[in-house]
Amino acid sequence: MKKIILALTIIAGFSSCTDEQNLMIAQPAASFQILTPQSGESVMLTPANPTNPGLALTWEKMSYESPTQVNYSVEVDKNGDNFDTPVVITSSTNTFATITVENLNGAALAAGLTPYTQGGLDIRIKSTVGTNGDLPAYSNVVTYLVTPYTTELPKLSVPGNQQGWNPATAEKVASSGYGHTDFEGYMWLDGGFKFTAPNAQGNFTWDTNWGDDGSFTGVLKPNASDNCNAAVAGYYKVTANTATLVYNTVQTSWSIIGNATAGGWTTDTPMTYNSTTKKWEVIATLSTQAAPNDGLKFRANNDWALNFGDTGADGSLDNGGTNIGTTAGTYKIELDLSHPRAYTYTLTAQ
Repeated sequence: MKKIILALTIIAGFSSCTDEQNLMIAQPAASFQILTPQSGESVMLTPANPTNPGLALTWEKMSYESPTQVNYSVEVDKNGDNFDTPVVITSSTNTFATITVENLNGAALAAGLTPYTQGGLDIRIKSTVGTNGDLPAYSNVVTYLVTPYTTELPKLSVPGNQQGWNPATAEKVASSGYGHTDFEGYMWLDGGFKFTAPNAQGNFTWDTNWGDDGSFTGVLKPNASDNCNAAVAGYYKVTANTATLVYNTVQTSWSIIGNATAGGWTTDTPMTYNSTTKKWEVIATLSTQAAPNDGLKFRANNDWALNFGDTGADGSLDNGGTNIGTTAGTYKIELDLSHPRAYTYTLTAQ
C-alpha cells in the first residue's frame, strides 16, 4: 500500500512540474510592427457616411515561445500623451482591423482631438494571451493624422439669479452649428444673468463670460461687470451672438391652437409651465385631424411670430413646421424646450 501511495505522489509531483513548465513556456519572443497605415497618413472624417472605413490596420503576428492564441487590442491616444489614458477602439484575434468613420471619430474625440482640426492620433497594438490578458506586449507606434467632426452643437451656459449663479448647472443656449456664434435657448429667468463658455476641458466656468456693456440695450461685453437683466421673472427665449456682441430676451407663454383643439384656429388653449419638469403642459380633448393641412401647433404669446410644428412627424419640433396630426381623445400634451435647438413634444392618452 505504501508503494502505491508513493507512486501516486511521484506521478502527481511530475504532473505538477509539467504544468509549471507549460505555464512558463509562453513568453514574448520578439516585438511586432504595424504594417499599415504609415505614420503621416491622414484622413478627414465626415458624418455623411458613418459606416465607411475610416482606418484600415494591419500588423505582424506577435510571436510567443509556444503556440498559443494571441489577443490583440488597438489602442489610440492623442499624439504626445504617451498613452497615459489609451482608448481601445477594437479587439481581435486577427492581425487586421477596419475601423468605421463613426468609431474612429468617437475615438479621436475621446482621445482629445479638436473637431474640424487635423490632429495626430497615436496608434499601437497590444497583444496578450489567455482570458486574463497575460504577458502584454506592444507594437511600434504610428501617428495617423485625423480631422474629426462633431454633431454636438456648441453651447453657452446662462448662470444667473434664477439658479444661484452656477455656470456648471445653468441652462444652456446652443448655436446652429459648429463654429457658428448664433446661440439660442428657452429658460426661466429672474433678474440678472450672464453667458459663459466652456473651457478646454468642456467645463462651464467663469473664465470666459459675457455680460451687458452697461447701456442695457442688448449689447454684450466680454468679462463685463454689468449683468444682463430680465426685469420680470418669466420664461424667455434667449438669443446671443458672441461675434456681433448682441443679445435679446423675449418673454413667452405657450399654448396649442388648431382645428384639433376646442378653440379651433382662432382661440388658443393655454399651457402651464411645470418648473420641476421644465416643460409646458396641458390636458386637452382633441378631435381627429390629418396633417399637413389640419391638426394643431404650438405658439407663443397667442401670436404666430414664434410657433412650432412637426415636419416629418418624428416627435421633434420645427420652427414654423407642419401641423401636427391628431386622433380623437383626451391627451396630456407636453412641450419641452429645455434642450436648446432640440425641441420636442409628447401627446399621452389619458
